[in-house]
Amino acid sequence: MDTSAFPAADCGPALAATSLLRFATAGSVDDGKSTLVGRLLHDSKSVLADQLEAVESASRSRGQDTPDLALLTDGLRAEREQGITIDVAYRYFATPRRRFILADTPGHVQYTRNMVTGASTAELAVVLVDARNGVVEQTRRHAAVAALLRVPHVVLAVNKMDLVDYDEDVFAGIAEEFTRYAASLGVPEITAIPISALVGDNVVAPSAHMDWYGGPTVLEHLETVAVTDDPSDDPARFPVQYVIRPQTPEHPDYRGYAGQIASGLLRVGQRVTVLPSGRTSTIEGLDVLGQSVDVAWAPQSVTVLLADELDISRGDMIVPSDAAVTASQDLTATVCHLHDTPLTPGARVLLKHTTRTVKAIVKEIPSRLTLDDLSQHPEPGRLVANDIGRVVLRTSEPLPVDAYADSRRTGSFVLIDPADGSTLTAGMAGHAFADAVRDAAGAESGREADDDGWDF
Repeated sequence: MDTSAFPAADCGPALAATSLLRFATAGSVDDGKSTLVGRLLHDSKSVLADQLEAVESASRSRGQDTPDLALLTDGLRAEREQGITIDVAYRYFATPRRRFILADTPGHVQYTRNMVTGASTAELAVVLVDARNGVVEQTRRHAAVAALLRVPHVVLAVNKMDLVDYDEDVFAGIAEEFTRYAASLGVPEITAIPISALVGDNVVAPSAHMDWYGGPTVLEHLETVAVTDDPSDDPARFPVQYVIRPQTPEHPDYRGYAGQIASGLLRVGQRVTVLPSGRTSTIEGLDVLGQSVDVAWAPQSVTVLLADELDISRGDMIVPSDAAVTASQDLTATVCHLHDTPLTPGARVLLKHTTRTVKAIVKEIPSRLTLDDLSQHPEPGRLVANDIGRVVLRTSEPLPVDAYADSRRTGSFVLIDPADGSTLTAGMAGHAFADAVRDAAGAESGREADDDGWDF
């Protein structure tokens, strides 16, 4: 397809000067993850003078002779006192070739939910390994989470190469073990880079100590990795956010449906279906930033005008009639539980999918996944914080949910506590991994009627 009509931000690596890459970092405790992020920001000239002065002052107060670059991302007091990462720290920086949103995620087992949050929108994950320790249990857990979230690109950064005398065999052994494991989970692309975050080897500038390595530095790879697919490859999905009806003398009959295209392309003249009602119409016009256009694509925000007056409101989804998804009240998904209150069968929750929020009941929890060895534990009875498992849900209204493997935007959802609005669980519709762990969902269990509006 000819992409000359698309703006630079949506055309991939050929026009990467204005493109945006979202990436997340993960690693075991003391693998040097925060130091890598700090080094990346520092050496790419992305640290303001007052930020660097604050880090230098904090480092001196801790008796360190050189700035501790990990302090650039470890912003919580508890993180600095313990020397660990707890919260997800987001950093925004740019080079002449690309803009970046970085999510520095925790490495501890008890903060797995934070990694899920940080990596849920990432197009690339950097997984750190201490060259002295090699691939450990937490490394495999991070690879599994990246595969679970369908992160398309994974970078294995073998850190602290200076402490193993920059030994090529050490790096090669770790890279081979990790690549074999990640590939078995269905990770499509894995790039291994030997680094020393403390001294800066292969982070921004090539290392003078590893002439045996001829690949890119971390920053070079981040700047050049292809992250944007051709939008015509995916079926269009347009969740309606707002109905525009000015009803003014200039626009007495204007009825537009505003929102952000989640995937694919929309064209004037295209036959579309509105879900979940199933009514059909034709796209009569597309407005982008107040200008009429013939075609619009993800992730643009647009206003869609239809040829027919249909009953459409926030939460409905406009899709091509020849590529519609089936709306259903029954949903089986892989979820990561985020809340301290356990998730149990029978729980009454709100389910938010794109712009639509409906009531739902947790019918079953068929299994819980152990990320250490990818084993399934049937009928766990509940999911506690950081648990990943399979759930069967019944919603009060049909939802047009794609498989997460087909669309990360329209295949994901969150479960919300109806009492206080807190987020309980992050969900991914369909199977967990591309080719690995698959479990039987089990038959639907019976449900009892009630009089609280939850009988559906």
